[in-house]
Amino acid sequence: MVLWGGRFEGETEALVRRFGDSFPFDRRLYAADIAGSIAYAKALERTGIITPEERAQLVEALERVRGEFEAGAFSPSPGDEDVHTAVERRLTELLGEELAGKLHTGRSRNDQVTTDLRLWLLERLPRLEAGLTALQGALVAGAEEHLGVLMPGYTHLRQAQPLLLSHWLMSHFWRLSRDRERLEGLKERLSVLPLGSGALAGNPWGIDREYLARELGFARCSENSLDAVSDRDYVAEFLFFSALLGTHLSQLAEDLILFSAPELGFLELPEGFCTGSSLMPQKVNPDPLELLRGRAGRLIGTLCGFLTTLKGLPSGYNKDLQEDKEPLFFAMDTLELALPLLAGLVQGLRVDRGRAEGALREETLATELADYLVAKGIPFRTAHRLVGKVILRAARLGCSLKELPLEEYRKVHPAFASDLYEVLDFHRAVERRDSPGGTATARVQEQIQKAKELLRKEDKDD
Repeated sequence: MVLWGGRFEGETEALVRRFGDSFPFDRRLYAADIAGSIAYAKALERTGIITPEERAQLVEALERVRGEFEAGAFSPSPGDEDVHTAVERRLTELLGEELAGKLHTGRSRNDQVTTDLRLWLLERLPRLEAGLTALQGALVAGAEEHLGVLMPGYTHLRQAQPLLLSHWLMSHFWRLSRDRERLEGLKERLSVLPLGSGALAGNPWGIDREYLARELGFARCSENSLDAVSDRDYVAEFLFFSALLGTHLSQLAEDLILFSAPELGFLELPEGFCTGSSLMPQKVNPDPLELLRGRAGRLIGTLCGFLTTLKGLPSGYNKDLQEDKEPLFFAMDTLELALPLLAGLVQGLRVDRGRAEGALREETLATELADYLVAKGIPFRTAHRLVGKVILRAARLGCSLKELPLEEYRKVHPAFASDLYEVLDFHRAVERRDSPGGTATARVQEQIQKAKELLRKEDKDD
């Protein structure tokens, strides 16, 4: 079925059809397309363009087409350019052109397709919300279970200061919390109805757009018909959300790969989330985590590619906008798999307390020595330099900070006294970091409690 053939005398070249047809990938919009068409049929009835009997026939036939799609019984035709063409073609087969042809009165595929895409995305977002909640819940449960376990904290992939392992887990929780906030903001901007905008100039038939918005569950109507048909900000915003969430998942995956490596061994990954080697029998590989890192790169690529598509478009609808769907579908499909996968993996983590705490190097207490001098009235920058000299002296003598004799300390500065050895304690160092958001046990417990309350609120709101 060709929706625009009257102006043309010849057939469209086969290569043009192959290059431009989108039905193979946009067919997944069928439910949204049919929902929009049912609402539009009702709106047409309200204006008197079709009768109640015609509306009933259209709705019944559209429901039949929906059933065919859902049952996998819908038979595409070589002329189905896109899902909208396919649905209208089938509707015409069922009702004849005289009635089926009335449904498109005042409607363009320009306002139809962006309505479909918004509806589809609004329907799918709750799955991502559930996936985020599950992963956040797994992180909180792990933090609560392993509260009290120490581990090295890193900067530049070098040991920096001691942390609670729970503090590390919660750091990933708060990243995901920001992702959840971005998703909530996206939902608000996504819930805008473009239907009734026509091709670009609006609808001349008195269509009640507020009624359409209520019927389809949109919060409000678009303000400008020209903007409405070309607006793909919501696609770009979703791709940004996906790229940043993918980046956060990749960072968590990298930590899990690193901390579960045999050389460190703080964590043990659940066997069901690992794979083996076709050659080396001993291998237990973190393939899903590596794929998460790789998919993050592709998610970032979809965002960059789509923004590049948008940047040079003139006003109004342009066929370039058809390039919105495949990156959107890829991003959604990726995250719908990645979030529950990572949640299951985190739930199955085993913590090796001995390895995690045994990996702590005494040099991570250097800041404690500097603070010790600060407490004795020495400016921090001076204390920093003096402790650096202490570390250098211990290294040259081949001993640890605890083994370094007091007289060696006092050669660096007379403020050092025998009580300096008391500060060389990992647990003490952790518990001193008791500012809000710090790694002290009480503060991490506060984080866990706030996180649990946030998850309960999100669950209630959903």
